[in-house]
This record gives sequence, structure tokens and C-alpha cells, in this order.
Amino acid sequence: MSSAISSNRPQPDKVITDIADYALTHAIKSREAYTTARLCLMDTLGCGFEALSYPACTKLLGPVVAGTIVPNGAKVPGTSFVLDPVTAAFNIGCMIRWLDFNDTWLAAEWGHPSDNLGGILATADWISRNNVAAGKKPLVMRDVLSGMIKAHEIQGVIALENSFNRVGLDHVLLVKVASTAVVTAMLGGTRDEVINAVSNAWIDGQSLRTYRHAPNTGSRKSWAAGDATSRAVRLALMALKGEMGYPSALTAKTWGFYDVLFKGKPFKFQRKYGSYVMENVLFKISFPAEFHAQTAVECAVRLHDDVKNRLDQIKKIVITTHESAIRIIDKQGPLANPADRDHCIQYMTAIGMLKGNLTAADYEDSVANDPRVDALRNKMVCIEKKQWSRDYLDPSKRSIANAVQVFFKDGSKTADIEVEYPIGHRRRRKDGVPLLEAKFRTNLARRFAAKQQAAILDLCRDQRRLEATPVHEFVDLFVI
Repeated sequence: MSSAISSNRPQPDKVITDIADYALTHAIKSREAYTTARLCLMDTLGCGFEALSYPACTKLLGPVVAGTIVPNGAKVPGTSFVLDPVTAAFNIGCMIRWLDFNDTWLAAEWGHPSDNLGGILATADWISRNNVAAGKKPLVMRDVLSGMIKAHEIQGVIALENSFNRVGLDHVLLVKVASTAVVTAMLGGTRDEVINAVSNAWIDGQSLRTYRHAPNTGSRKSWAAGDATSRAVRLALMALKGEMGYPSALTAKTWGFYDVLFKGKPFKFQRKYGSYVMENVLFKISFPAEFHAQTAVECAVRLHDDVKNRLDQIKKIVITTHESAIRIIDKQGPLANPADRDHCIQYMTAIGMLKGNLTAADYEDSVANDPRVDALRNKMVCIEKKQWSRDYLDPSKRSIANAVQVFFKDGSKTADIEVEYPIGHRRRRKDGVPLLEAKFRTNLARRFAAKQQAAILDLCRDQRRLEATPVHEFVDLFVI
């Protein structure tokens, strides 16, 4: 009996070639995209510096084998580590994602496109140091910003119409795919080499969302993106050594990604790759909270003065929200650890009401053990507003709306506080940028002396000078 499947090697899948062609040849012409990428660079590194205050994060950093020496290695900002680019990518990626405070993209699939910076910055730094050692020109920070824009775009455009979480896969697979394409191109890969590398990213074992959901929520969600972007660097380096690819990695019958992991359905696309995602990316400026709850916390903070002296009089708290928030962060019962708490809309809302703020430290046991937190959580109900669920996916709105209202035992109630767009939304950039810069200054002060802080800030606020700065010189500013 002959096989029904042809052994003739097909042409590469169009989804893969489109990614490769965009990574290699597309010219970014949007000034807004580059300006936003600069802000994203500042914010993302700043999130990493705050994470360096947490031993749970720092214990994972450094070389795989202590004492490893890498000539012309990539440096890890905020530390003294000099590492190979794969390990450096993990270190940087782990830092910037640890506290769930870096940028966000919300669509059919959500995620954090700045997770890709781990692979991009480590690779660019490594290339630059080796180029200088060989008497060649280094890369400049415009190359890093271009890579960020493209990685954001690849991850975000695929996410617009394709929900990986609905089949149990974690969004970091898109970090791996996007980083692989951009890093392979940055390393000088040919079209075939980029295609080969990206195909390997798709057929890799993909992360399950197990670690993001009860009853298994845990700290892997804080290093999963670092793992993904470092794997991308590894796949890129293998492709440049001639390692083969798999042209129908997505579409192969029975064995391809679609049939094995996506219920046989091909990806759908809303738009072509450009610079849309970076221009519309969401910054977590005010609170280190899962983004679907950002506006809920803002509402809770506004209610703080109205409820802080009446906590024992509260009968019910109603959180009006959208479908994605209910599906991901509507949690009842015990919360096991900080990773569990920062993905619980009730917990984050309770802290906002109690303290009039929310910080990374508020997810620790010392705060969570306050009996008032669970007392408030137990009085909360989440209700979906269908229009907000539609607006969440509307490309002209991309809202992340929440409302919070408190009802008291005597029949009185607070105003129903509603926030449709968080401070980090594109529609609120004018208000958000000064706060983003203030967040960056705070995070710089956690790691660097005043003179070093000033030099970093002066450069990062100057678009033209930053773009022209050699990558290794930029990274050297952040060495401890």
C-alpha cells in the first residue's frame, strides 16, 4: 500500500516566509514607532532593574556554570555578568519579565512584546563587541530599536486573530518566533537561514499555560519569556551554522503545528506587518498588575478615600469587566504565592482600595496575610459587559475597560467608577509619558549612582543621540 502523503519537500509555508521577508527587508518609516520604541526600551530595562531587588529572580541569573569566561561576551544591564548571548538573553529576559511590569499587547492572544528585548539586546551587544575586536563597525541603538519594532510587530500581528491560550499554549511561543526571526536577521542570516530558524521555532516543544493558572500558578511565568527569547538566539545561531529547516512546519498534515497543536485550523491575519503594534503597545505605568486589571486598580485607587474608613460596612463589591479578564484573572479561593496574586483581579482591586496604591511588594506574603484582603475579595463579584468585550477586540478602540462599585450594608453605595483606557494606552500617551519617565528614574535609582543615573537618562531622552550610540557603549552605561 502506498503512502497518501507525498515525500516531495514542499515550498516553505507562506506564514513563515512572510515573517522572514518582513524581518529581513521591511524598512520602518514611522517616527512614532521609533519614539515609542525608545520609551519601551527605557521602561523595559527599568522593570528589570526593579526585579534585581528580588532574590527569587537574581538566583536564576549569571552563567550556567559559575566562573565561565566569555571573550567579548554580552553584558547584562544592572549586573556585572558577561555571558554568551544565549545565556545573556535568558538573564535579560528573566529580569524584565519578573515583576509583570513591562509592556503588554491585548488581542485574541495577549502577551508582552518587550520580552523580545532579551534576545535582541544580548545579540546586538555581542555582535558589537566582536565587531569592534575585529576592527569592524559595531551595531548602533537604532538597530536595536528597529529589532524591537519588528519583534513587537511579528508577535502582535499574529496575536490579533489567533488565540493560543484557547488551545492551552502560552503566549511565549510568539516571543520565541518573533525573537528568532529578528535575531537571525540581525546576525546576518540569509532568507533561507531565517526561514530555517523560524520553522524550528514553530516545531519546538511549546510551553503549556499550566504555570499561569490555578492550581499550578508559579514563578515559571516570570522566567518563561526569558527562556523563549534565549531559545530564539540558540536557534538563530544553529541556522547560521547550516542547520536545516522544515518548510511545512505549520501546514504538514498530521505532523505540522496546525494539526498537532491548533485543532487543524490555519492562522488568520487582520493586517500586514508594519509598525502598528509598537505604535499601539500598552505600557504598565502605574501598577505592576496583569494588564486586564490595570483599569480596575485605577478605579479601586479612586475609591480608596470613600471606603478606607468603612471597610467593615461593605456588603458587596461589583467589578464590571470584559470577557478576557473573567477568563484569565477572575479567581476565588486561596492564592498560593505572588505569581498567583498578580493574576487575580480581586486581589489587585482589594489592595488598591486598602492602600490607595499597588506595588510589586504588595504581592508578598507580608501584605497578603492581612485578613482584610481576603475579606474584601470574598465580597467581590465580576460581571461581564458585552460591549466592553467587543471594544477590547475592536482595532479602532482596543480598550481594556473596568468599573468598580461598592455597596454598603446600610443601602448606600459609591459611584460606579469606570475607566475605559489605562494610563499606558496610546490614547493617553500625553499623560503617560511623564509618568513613564518618572518610573524609569525611580528604577535607575535602585541600582546606579547619581552620576550614572544622569548619564543614562540624558542619553535615553535624546532620540537622535541614542539611535547613533554604539550598542556596546550603551550597555556599558548600565554595568555595575
